[in-house]
This record gives sequence, C-alpha cells and structure tokens, in this order.
Amino acid sequence: MKNRVFLVVSVLLLATARLGLAQEKNGFDLSNALIPVDEILSGGPPRDGIPSIDNPKFEPADGTLPWRGDDLVMTYDHEQKRYAFPIGILNWHEIVNHESDGKPVLITFCPLCGTGMAFDPVVNGRHLTFGVSGLLYNSDLLMYDHQTESLWSQIEGRAISGPLAGTELEPVAIRHELWQKWRDRVGDGGRVLSTDTGHRRNYRQSPYGDYDHSERLYFPVSSTSRKYHPKTWVLGWTHNGESKAWPFPELAEHGGRVLEDRIGGKAVSIHYDPDVPSAELHDESGKLLPATRAFWFAWYTFHPETKIFEAD
Repeated sequence: MKNRVFLVVSVLLLATARLGLAQEKNGFDLSNALIPVDEILSGGPPRDGIPSIDNPKFEPADGTLPWRGDDLVMTYDHEQKRYAFPIGILNWHEIVNHESDGKPVLITFCPLCGTGMAFDPVVNGRHLTFGVSGLLYNSDLLMYDHQTESLWSQIEGRAISGPLAGTELEPVAIRHELWQKWRDRVGDGGRVLSTDTGHRRNYRQSPYGDYDHSERLYFPVSSTSRKYHPKTWVLGWTHNGESKAWPFPELAEHGGRVLEDRIGGKAVSIHYDPDVPSAELHDESGKLLPATRAFWFAWYTFHPETKIFEAD
C-alpha cells in the first residue's frame, strides 16, 4: 500500500514539474499566455543572447561609413530629425531602444520574417524598454520588456504573456529605403546608427546566408499558403478589422509607382519602389501609415484571412 501511494505521489510530482516547465521558457512565466505555449519555440540563443542596442550612438551620413548605395536601411523621421537603422546592424541586434528629443521609439527587426517595425514604447504613461527573449512565435521575434518581463509578439504588436498580456503597442510609421536614396532624400542632416555598438560583429555579413531567397523556413508556422513563394515581399496593413496584402510582384505588374485602393472603408495609396524593393502606404492626406513590409509567409500566418491585391 505504501509503495502504491509513493508511486502515485511521484507521478503527480513529475506531472506537476513537467507542467511547470511547460509554463516557463527562457525564464519567462507563460502561465497566462494568450497563445498556445507549445507554439512558443526557442530560437536557439538564450534571453539577451541577441543583444538589443539600449544606448544607440549615431553618426553623420558621410562617406566614411561602411554602407554602400544599395544597402537597405530602416528609416524613421521625427519632426526635423532623420534617422537610419541599417539592416546590416539590425540583423545582429533586432531591437534598438531609441529616443529623439525626449520622444522614445522602439525599433524592431525580425530577420526570419523580414519585418522591420517601430512602436511607441510608452504604455499607460510608462516608458518601457525592450530586449530579445530568444523565443519565437510563428517564426517571429518575441520581445520582452525589462520592466515587467511580459513577452510581446512583434508582428501582432501586443503582449502575449506576463503582467501586460493583451496590451497593444501603438505602431509608428517607418520606411525601408536604399542607403543612397535615403541620403539623397534627407541631405546632410541625416543621422545613421553607428557600428560602435559595444559588440564585435561583421555588420556587412548577414548571419542568415541566403535565407531571404530560400523556400526553407527554419521554424514551423500555424498557417501557410503556396500562392506565392514564402519569401515574396508584401506590404500588409490592417484597418477596421480588415487585413490586406499588396505583393510586390502584383505591384510591379500593375505598373506605375502609385496605386489607389481601399481597406476597411479607408482610401489609401500605395507607393511602390522596385529598386529596393519596398512600398509605402499613405492616407488621403498623404500621411505615411505604419504598414508592414514582410515576407509573404509571415504576413499570411498572422493574417490567414487577408485580402490580396492582384493586378488585372
């Protein structure tokens, strides 16, 4: 009888321990996760194994920097300030906690999804700073804030676990531009993120090889579509509950640089630049909207109900 009781207790303790492990990954409490815990995967590095840039340095955009004319940069305009964040640096760091004249902005990039996105990191009056959790959801970066250790889905822009679960970040509009075109646009006043990051990295070499062109995904995703090559670039946006994607091959076939369209009852214009390639979304007043440049697979897995622009 004692042996039987001991066995039952041992099984219960083991089950409890396994449940506890399942509710914690990389040291993050997942007990209130809004997504299936078994779909939160380790990307390989531990928490902060990919170091965020928390005290970014900037340099003038002159000819002494390592960037070439056709290198891609994420760019952010704040009032009269113009900033460039080279993808060569973001490939290695993924997050930059930045401030411009006291206005904080969170710069994020997920190399696996191709998604460069920016957010206002002030939540309920509190300025949050972010790091790289080492975890992924649908192949996308899961960030965490240092203040509450909540986990945040980059593409969704919301906390998926922790004290702030369900909270959403306000997206901020950014552009994807070629280095030389950005310099031509902003003139001598532009500032570029310095390679002096405090870390030794070869910022001219991507750690992901030919991933941008391969059909291969490193991690499983919940929804897939073969309508386009998985790494086809698209511009995606959601408005009034309606999501839409503008695939770059369709924009190229459409011809011209500007497309007039509607989404969620709102009139928008899409400005396509085949040289990058990239696209911008503007409202009727010409204001730049915070649309997402992403690989097709990444946009689709988070928006399987998405509408798709197709050229006639």
